[in-house]
Amino acid sequence: MKHSMKIIQSNIPWLLLLFCIDAFAALLLWIADVQAFYAMTAVIMLATVLLFSLVCFMIVHRERKKEQAFHAFLYNPDEYHEELLLEIVSVAERESIRLLGKTLRDKQLAYAELETQLMDYEEYVESWAHETKTPLSLLTFLMDNRRNELPPSVSFKLDYIRNRMQESISQMLFYARLKSARKDYLFEHIPLRACIEDLLEDYGPLLEEKQFQIQLNLSSDVVYSDRRALYFLLGQMISNSIKYCSKDPELCFSALQRDDAYVLSIKDNGIGVRSCDLPYIFEKGFTGDSGEGRKKATGMGLYLAKETAKELNVTLNVHSEWGQGFEIQISFPIVKTEN
Repeated sequence: MKHSMKIIQSNIPWLLLLFCIDAFAALLLWIADVQAFYAMTAVIMLATVLLFSLVCFMIVHRERKKEQAFHAFLYNPDEYHEELLLEIVSVAERESIRLLGKTLRDKQLAYAELETQLMDYEEYVESWAHETKTPLSLLTFLMDNRRNELPPSVSFKLDYIRNRMQESISQMLFYARLKSARKDYLFEHIPLRACIEDLLEDYGPLLEEKQFQIQLNLSSDVVYSDRRALYFLLGQMISNSIKYCSKDPELCFSALQRDDAYVLSIKDNGIGVRSCDLPYIFEKGFTGDSGEGRKKATGMGLYLAKETAKELNVTLNVHSEWGQGFEIQISFPIVKTEN
């Protein structure tokens, strides 16, 4: 009803013109024959009401039909829907509709081509990353079996290179995964302690080189999440603690149950983050002004961690002071298993 009133209001000038013509005709009848005018007053009034009702009905019906055809044309701007719309619009509007149809079809074709190129790029990136994992796995195998034959300095450098390459590849894969329309998450119940122990083993050589003191204040807490995504999220936190550690570095993991969530706290005593940088640390490409170490950073680690957290439906809360360490709390919603 409101929409119909808006259509009528938009045609008020034409309705006023029709009313003036009707009033002028009645005036001519009054001048020609007053007696006849008074005798036909009721008929004139009824005819005026019927005329205006019919005109309003035709206007509303035509505009609604035009809107439906236009919406169908916008949703699918092919030549068939364009011709249906051209039959309804005025002659003056037809050229604009033809130009709009051609533009929309060109944009639609360009979008389809771009979407195909993007899918090909994603498949190439994923294929390249998985292919690169093969020599990395071979390097890991050789280092595990020939570590005693390598000088400690060489062994550490190889471990560092392997770790950085694995981290970069994981970031690339998860970036492509987050931007992809295809999601393949598999949620399951995962023991937090076992997950963190696996990650600490992966980062073991770097943690040992920096002489980290590790504290695991975890019990048998279990969270409901995707295993690969969770490993990536926690791995970014451990990697940051290693990159921005201070003298006598410490890394503490603790968990507690709060309301309807498990809260995992990861805290270090590293260089921390300046208060002015803290609100922006999860922004893409942000590195801040926190010392020489961050000048070489890409600003992608915490950004990808934040985006991964959104996908996993977990929240991240950060607490840090410059020179006083960095703490991040990850809140996992509790999912009860139905018996």
